[in-house]
Amino acid sequence: MKVTAEKNEKVGNMIFASIYPHYWNRLEKNGRTKEEFHQVLEWFTGYDEATIQKLMDNKVTFREFFEGAKIHPNEYMIKGVVCGYRIEEIEPEFKLYKQCRQMEKLIDELAKGRKMEKILRIEK
Repeated sequence: MKVTAEKNEKVGNMIFASIYPHYWNRLEKNGRTKEEFHQVLEWFTGYDEATIQKLMDNKVTFREFFEGAKIHPNEYMIKGVVCGYRIEEIEPEFKLYKQCRQMEKLIDELAKGRKMEKILRIEK
């Protein structure tokens, strides 16, 4: 599937705090801990749990969330299909959309029981 400017804009304007509970509910149903969830978020964005809570309290959009993030240098290793989009094929002009899908991929892997060492990509 192709990302459009409209889709990128729609995702950018979504409030992070409105989506966070959906991520957490999925992980909790699959037996993962909040500590694991936040470990993955911190690896990807550089945000610790307290910072994430502040961002949610301030009702930041995904655009604001990712603009302030320190995306991990190994983010290029996050590949695969999420919601019908192949992450590595998302065009550079849709960086925000790609980052959202990368984060969803990490959460998806966590929910499916993948080992933390694999989720937190380490170059060999």
